[in-house]
Amino acid sequence: MTNNDIFKKLRVALMLRDDQIVEILELVDFRISKTELSAFFRAENHENYVECGDQVLRNFLNGLVIHLRGTKENPKNPTAVLAKHKAEIPAKEGVSERKEFKSKPKDEGSARGDQSPSKTKPAAKKKPFKKPAPKVQVVEKVKFNFGKNK
Repeated sequence: MTNNDIFKKLRVALMLRDDQIVEILELVDFRISKTELSAFFRAENHENYVECGDQVLRNFLNGLVIHLRGTKENPKNPTAVLAKHKAEIPAKEGVSERKEFKSKPKDEGSARGDQSPSKTKPAAKKKPFKKPAPKVQVVEKVKFNFGKNK
């Protein structure tokens, strides 16, 4: 996995925009422009593609630690910072809010979604578990002395 792949995955996972990445890099006194940054996220066959160097990735990770955890004098809660990033993402038009999946309690009176309660069949009897046939020993039991004479 290349540095560019790591950088792309971190950007997507943390839901960061280019300006936020520039701010994170400035926390560790590393200056980079948005255009230089966008070159890392281009396709490899693009003419303006640039490989992300070790120094850029190292500084980004160090800045990310400061951004999420804060400093020793001014600590932060990382989950609050990530929630703030999530809240800043603009909602897409025409897309309703995604509802989280919550399982419903099992109710004996309800049926599967594709069947009505009157058409449900009783559960079939399970077959008893059969024990496998005993193994037939092909080779006789032999005692090895490992070269030791008695």
